[in-house]
Amino acid sequence: MAALMLATTSAAADDYHMLYTVSMDTAKHYLNVNLTYTGEDEQLKLKMPVWAPGYYSILDFPKHLCDFSATDRKGERLSWHKESKNTWVIDTKGKKTINVSYRIFANERDVASSRVDANVAFIAPNGVFMYKDTDTSHPLTLTYDLPSNWKNISSGLKADTDNPHSFTVPSFDILFDSPFLIGNHYTKSFTHEGHDYEFAIETPQGLEESRFESSFRAIVSTCTDIIGDVPYDNYCLIHLGEGQGGLEHLNSQACYTDGTYEFHDERSRWIKFLSFVAHEYFHLYNVKTIRPIELGPFDYDREAYCPLIWFCEGITCYYETLILERAGLCTEEEKLLLLSNYMRMDERYDGKYHQSLRMASYDIWLNFMNDDANSKDVRINYYFRGPSVGLIMDIEIQRLSNNRHSLDDLMRLLYNRYHKEAGRGFTEEEFWNAVDEVAGASMSHVRDMVDKPGEIDYERYLTPAGIKLDREKWIMTLPKNEETFRGL
Repeated sequence: MAALMLATTSAAADDYHMLYTVSMDTAKHYLNVNLTYTGEDEQLKLKMPVWAPGYYSILDFPKHLCDFSATDRKGERLSWHKESKNTWVIDTKGKKTINVSYRIFANERDVASSRVDANVAFIAPNGVFMYKDTDTSHPLTLTYDLPSNWKNISSGLKADTDNPHSFTVPSFDILFDSPFLIGNHYTKSFTHEGHDYEFAIETPQGLEESRFESSFRAIVSTCTDIIGDVPYDNYCLIHLGEGQGGLEHLNSQACYTDGTYEFHDERSRWIKFLSFVAHEYFHLYNVKTIRPIELGPFDYDREAYCPLIWFCEGITCYYETLILERAGLCTEEEKLLLLSNYMRMDERYDGKYHQSLRMASYDIWLNFMNDDANSKDVRINYYFRGPSVGLIMDIEIQRLSNNRHSLDDLMRLLYNRYHKEAGRGFTEEEFWNAVDEVAGASMSHVRDMVDKPGEIDYERYLTPAGIKLDREKWIMTLPKNEETFRGL
């Protein structure tokens, strides 16, 4: 059993306090949660998120909660009722101190859910902690009491200087964006270009430390060169054991792996792994700081419908390939092969005739992990089609601007204008206006590729850029003497 202490104070005044204690039942995979609330409320309304940003599916975290109860400081039971599937309302009877307890079953292997095992705990806070009503801006402090044989706490949150087990967090929104890996996992800390980094790896079998560290440093430096800024003080790379999926966070990533780093000298597997790392890392720009206005602040009760999810994910897939090549981690031919693989996966099915990228951005809330027999025939995957549109967008920006600008300039404009200067996300129209601005001409023909289903006339764009497309194999190549397209 281990304990997690979590205290909150008001940003403006000490109107209420929340102190969480969480113990870990490593044998039965439970988190035992106790909340001490101090405030003045006739009714105390507590809510738990039903989804996690970046994971576009309603996961209904409260389904893992059981044995909810509330008492006053003397242990007298207080009545409560549920107002919705994720809302509990407590009749305080005028008591200023309320004790709440519940248990969370934590045995899922996805990056948005918690898991407690004998030697490690992965805590995804969205499915563990309740906040008061709609006040996710409340600051908080977390203190961990580890089992005697556990030694590591890893997170994008930086520990307090006077207590390595304590973390001061500005808000529940920040907490919900900060997973933890706790236990006896492998860790490696280092500094790169003035920022602190930590590797936290659950199953490091086969890890070549120097090779991975140098590759990650190259990815970070390349992304910094693209955007021109680093939006964090420290960053934590959390790699879990065998499982599926990765999830981006403001200054961390949490990814399941194959459970091993033994690639058996298969260069293609190593490059694919690095593209996964680069993808999740670049998301701290494209999604977290270069973001559509719908993606924050969040309503954790319901879906965040956004017409630009294709851009958030598909363009990030495009950039993962550019990043590896620019970082010297793959060749031009290998990069084009990665892009060709995405194109091939899109072209082999008929979904492109039935659904547009824009529609897919909305329907992801219906189709996340959808394995219906006809899904590929009537729906597209923006992870596959998005990179091809990103390539064409890059080519067209360069062509229309006479090679003065590229997609990089669009990313920098969005980052600086909306994240740095305005402190908000951008609307769909603001996005397309920025695309036209960087290109110096209308990009309505590219917008049509996004808004409407149908085939893409690849040769119209690839051939002038010097890119050859073999439609039988869906493989792109770029002759060595071709310099038309500087993006490649």
